Amino acid sequence: MIIKMIQKKWDQIYQECDGEANVAEVLQNNHYLLPPDGVALDLACGLGGNALFLADKGLKVKAWDISPVAIKKLEAMATANGLELEAAVRDVVAEPPEVNSVDVLVVSGFLDRGLCPALFAAINPGGLLLYQTYCVHKVDKRGPSNPDYLLADNELLSLFPKMMMRVYREEALLGNHAWGMRNQAWLLAEKPG
Repeated sequence: MIIKMIQKKWDQIYQECDGEANVAEVLQNNHYLLPPDGVALDLACGLGGNALFLADKGLKVKAWDISPVAIKKLEAMATANGLELEAAVRDVVAEPPEVNSVDVLVVSGFLDRGLCPALFAAINPGGLLLYQTYCVHKVDKRGPSNPDYLLADNELLSLFPKMMMRVYREEALLGNHAWGMRNQAWLLAEKPG
């Protein structure tokens, strides 16, 4: 019942969305660190901007989201751009990725702390995690307001303690709020081989 309510909520959001699928800043700014090949998963992909970007970089891409509307739109965008990917409607909390199944895992705009151990396990040794989501310290109202879905200061670092941090960014409320990356934290980490 709860899953159907969540699915309905996101279906409505994506039905009303006419814009392009966004690519997470952590992926845009650090794409040169991606492997030249391998399996990538865009988890809780929404309209799949990350998935499309990864497919364009030559990776074998899977994209999962709870919303059939989002997945249908992603498949149409992939076809229109001549990109191959495997998109599926999937409750990622109930069905996380299998152990050692991906070389690159991208998560953006999604937070379920209880899922983090399964996400770590899903990454192959030497694989990468790119994670970007909202923080409790925001300069505006973008993103969720429920603290269950907001990172505390430096929390993203503690959610994946066995990963080797390669890139981390969290600006909080420092300095000039008109500049920089605000409202979110992101990391790129490598799983020890």
